[in-house]
Amino acid sequence: MARFLLAATAALFFADTVGAQLPAPLTDADFRPPADDAAVELGRQLFFDKILSGSFNISCATCHHPFAGTGDGLSLSVGEGARGTGILRDTGSGIDAIRERVPRNAPALFNLGALEFRVLFHDGRVAPDINAPSGFASPAGAALPPGLDNVLAAQAMFPVTSGTEMAGQPGENPVADAAARGDLPAVWDQLASRLRGNDRYVEQFIAAFDDVSGAADITFVHAANAIAAFEESAWRADDSPFDRFLRGDRLAMSMTQQRGMRLFYGRAGCGGCHAGVLQTDHSFRAIAMPQVGPGKGDGQDGYEDFGRERVTGSAADRYRFRVPSLRNVALTAPYGHAGAYNTLDAVVRHHLDPVRSLYAFDITQVVLPSRPDLDERDDYAASSASIRAAIAAANELPPVRLREAEVRAIVAFLHALTDPAMLDLRHDVPATLPSGLHLAD
Repeated sequence: MARFLLAATAALFFADTVGAQLPAPLTDADFRPPADDAAVELGRQLFFDKILSGSFNISCATCHHPFAGTGDGLSLSVGEGARGTGILRDTGSGIDAIRERVPRNAPALFNLGALEFRVLFHDGRVAPDINAPSGFASPAGAALPPGLDNVLAAQAMFPVTSGTEMAGQPGENPVADAAARGDLPAVWDQLASRLRGNDRYVEQFIAAFDDVSGAADITFVHAANAIAAFEESAWRADDSPFDRFLRGDRLAMSMTQQRGMRLFYGRAGCGGCHAGVLQTDHSFRAIAMPQVGPGKGDGQDGYEDFGRERVTGSAADRYRFRVPSLRNVALTAPYGHAGAYNTLDAVVRHHLDPVRSLYAFDITQVVLPSRPDLDERDDYAASSASIRAAIAAANELPPVRLREAEVRAIVAFLHALTDPAMLDLRHDVPATLPSGLHLAD
């Protein structure tokens, strides 16, 4: 009997292995060289400082907090005007109450210093472009200034220009007014002016950048480069059990996790899109993800989000979103461009039969601070028969049949993508800030 069980186990293991092509392990060559310590420290403080928001009331860290896996634990972020951090964040009150939720889920920031990350945002609207004056394609077009170190720095230029995210609403402050006019250079210059007027920040900019010798030299490009340097340094996650397994430690992962890995890269087909060592091919795919929240102004009454089509203008890209890396994915719920699924198990099962999952979607699983008028908008697209039908028709992912034990093995493998160093990120949070503003509300 024991010999039979051993043979059966070996047969299952071999079946899982068929077609599996495991990636090579990560090395230092896969990442940009480390930034100067002074730039990293400056970026850390800027990342947490509300001085970069129109009304001095929100920071980058509000929606990308170390305590929430560099996200915020919410299906959709709650931006400028609200109070609190993570799942305790409210929707604000009185004249400061938010007008809408941020339309998309706050993505995690792990491993963005890896050279393979060349396209950012859910719709890929920021990417290198040798024909652009700045070197990057972006919503700013020719207005994006030169001097940005990389695509991560280019991405850091934009949250401060969004009224819903950080700038505020017209009439609240001059930054918000400039953002509402679409005058992005004015937004960046006003924020840089605040930094030029802070002696502590000026000293740090001088220490961090060779081309800054005084306050007048500071631009928002310098701030974006520093923020990118911090993100790259703080959240490089390449020592998970999976990494150690690829480097030769065959005991780093359990047998269940190893079986899940081979299913993931083999017969289950997950590695077709979530390819390579960071589990993404950086493509854009339509997989029938439910639409939750206010949308991006597209389609039916503006409650839809056309995803990649918003960048390319091609209807063939409708409902396609960037394939995310799955590093530390167990720490970064909720999942999907609109945060539709709150557990890893639920989002894995969605991938097994996307259309069926779309039609069975239960919006009660979303994680959002409740407010009656916002709650009604949250469910508009998710409950619309015509919107669901359009999303289903665009689906590119065929159903996959797996046994329950195989699903559990894949989920176990996804847990093996967690770098233990990312479990406790308290040291990333500065005790004080040069602006003197409070870190939390």
